Amino acid sequence: MKILILSFNYQPDFCAGSFRSTALVKYLQQVIESEDSIEVITTMPNRYRSRMNPASEYEKQGNVTIHRIPVPAHDNGKFEQFFVFGAFSKGVRKLVENQDYDLIYASSARLFTARLGAKIAHQKQIPLFLDIRDIFTESIRDTSKIAKYLLLPFLKRIEKNTIKSATHINFVSEGFKNTFDYFKGKTTFFTNGIDDVFLGKNYERIATNSPKIITYAGNIGEGQGLEKIIPQAAKALAGKYTFNIIGDGGTKKKLAQKLLDLQIDNVNLINPINQEDLIKYYQESDYLFLHLNEYKAFEKVLPSKIFEYGATNRTIIAGVSGYAKDFIQNNIENAIVFEPNNVESLIKILENHEIVQTSRTDFIQQYNRKSIMLNMAKCLVDLAKSGK
Repeated sequence: MKILILSFNYQPDFCAGSFRSTALVKYLQQVIESEDSIEVITTMPNRYRSRMNPASEYEKQGNVTIHRIPVPAHDNGKFEQFFVFGAFSKGVRKLVENQDYDLIYASSARLFTARLGAKIAHQKQIPLFLDIRDIFTESIRDTSKIAKYLLLPFLKRIEKNTIKSATHINFVSEGFKNTFDYFKGKTTFFTNGIDDVFLGKNYERIATNSPKIITYAGNIGEGQGLEKIIPQAAKALAGKYTFNIIGDGGTKKKLAQKLLDLQIDNVNLINPINQEDLIKYYQESDYLFLHLNEYKAFEKVLPSKIFEYGATNRTIIAGVSGYAKDFIQNNIENAIVFEPNNVESLIKILENHEIVQTSRTDFIQQYNRKSIMLNMAKCLVDLAKSGK
């Protein structure tokens, strides 16, 4: 049996998609037979210019072969991604042209990785397993006026054809389940989870900070809308709170400019760091912060950062709505939810909140990455063996 894994990002690239696909391959290795093999086709690390980890274009790890395709440098702009994906698509087609597989798995926050997997699966007449981590057309509709009017009808047709061509679809958020009600194949809901590196750490604190520390770690893009909440909140809370913003992305420059315009000195902008170093920031923080922009598309998503934060005992402050709001309120203790982009609500919460630390043993047991991805790996193997 030979399984093809298409994932635009993969280790050592630094993002949620990379962590998820890398974990899946790790647990696939544990459930396939010794004579079976896995071929991963991804890109050379490119997620953030500020963290371009070195990697080889070809790598062999036991029964796993990894091909990393060079792509043009970019700043995660929407239209840049079309050109970047073109290079990825060309490289993938060349590599798979004369190969045989029993199953294709495509991880897709970007629609086009899923579409590429669908085309290859059709050509080779083999099952297709899609892992849908975002609804691309809805994100485009809400975040790009140009794309909304010029490209959205075309993209929706591509999306529908891609979804219908899958044999099995996994949605990382149950908020997606009614979006593709025309899909008649099998569906699952294997969410993101907590990586082992965040487990078993000492998050206990003897005393709180003065000023108190609020930490955000992750992408800084249109989807997070940090420039709409952090500068204003930091200005109002100067002297009482310090914000650590760790990450990179398409709107980081916009955030930095607003901080400069408002002459704010209690916000630290920190480039992406590895998970071990990130834990040190979590241990030193009083609050862990999460925010999604106020777009309708984001009412269905479930950010991967929720699980990472949930491994700690720190208070989580989340500016989210829709499914993410419901999930946090129903599953995570010591978490405060406020309306996205509502600076006044955030300030009021912080001024009236007493810091507590909470053990989240049940949450950690239910959502550790190992058990989630092991079950997902078994699902892939069953599909490859059955061929349908």
